[in-house]
Amino acid sequence: MAYFLVSVSNRTNLELCIKFGLAGFTNSINGLWTYAEIHEGDFISFLYGAKVFNLYKVVKKEAIWHADKVGPWPPVTFRMSGKTYYFPFRLYLKPLRELIEPMVRAEFAYVAENLLLRGGYRKTHFQADQTTLQSVSQMGNLYDKPIERFASNNYETFIPQVTWNRTLMSIPEVFPFQEFILQSLIKQWLSQSENLQTLFNLIELDDLQAKDFDVLSEKALPEGHIDILIKDAFPTGVSRKIILEVKLNKCQPKDISQLEGYMKELGDECIRGVLIAKEFSKKALLGCKGKNIKCFMYSFDEINLSKIYSIPELNRRICINPITW
Repeated sequence: MAYFLVSVSNRTNLELCIKFGLAGFTNSINGLWTYAEIHEGDFISFLYGAKVFNLYKVVKKEAIWHADKVGPWPPVTFRMSGKTYYFPFRLYLKPLRELIEPMVRAEFAYVAENLLLRGGYRKTHFQADQTTLQSVSQMGNLYDKPIERFASNNYETFIPQVTWNRTLMSIPEVFPFQEFILQSLIKQWLSQSENLQTLFNLIELDDLQAKDFDVLSEKALPEGHIDILIKDAFPTGVSRKIILEVKLNKCQPKDISQLEGYMKELGDECIRGVLIAKEFSKKALLGCKGKNIKCFMYSFDEINLSKIYSIPELNRRICINPITW
């Protein structure tokens, strides 16, 4: 159960989202990333004009064929690039609370810091922590207005897939496998309590209990962006943090330096750094030795790099194993 603030590009689209209890994401890698990150049973609010709108529970996900012809949002063409985007990736929402709250409230500090350090939105979604969800669950009032269900009989759905073979790309149905997707797969793997507990044991933090921690997607820092942050869900006195950096290919010494910079930025509350990559150079492994950093390699069971796979398929096949000295 996670909570996300979903960015909306303009007032018209926001009104359509609220009217139909519907969120949509573009035919881009960011759109696919958001669709992969947010699951049925998760919670979202809309983010527009530095304000947070309503609280919803995700009840259904769909990817729509030829969504540019379906609506309710019109396609958007960006003047700088000339590219036109539409909204094939969709979440159907159950409204829970009606609220309009400014982002300057202390309760939104975790997400507001991300926005500030990014210099604006420039991202489709921001994951908030459980403390934020608890606060939002007490804001505003219970939602008691009727919502229209957007209905169209003239569309078909598809399952988005990814591939390592770029000749098989056909966006938005088939995307190239990218680091965003790998990060999402690893975060989903760690969101299973038994896997997170296994990680704690492997990085010599056996005293930690998985149930007490949040696994959060990208966190902005002045030094850059942490790929995955594991933190106390409800900190008392201290807020313990574990940083995970994910590399699509080979981990190099510069990646160790990057992770060390993030750990230094978080200070003594950062109790461990973790690097996950497809492989490690010898210099990178030597660079981790004697430091508060643990290294893991990811792989996929019985994968054929010339084929295409759905994200749920890759979720079932991903393996994360420690590097032993």
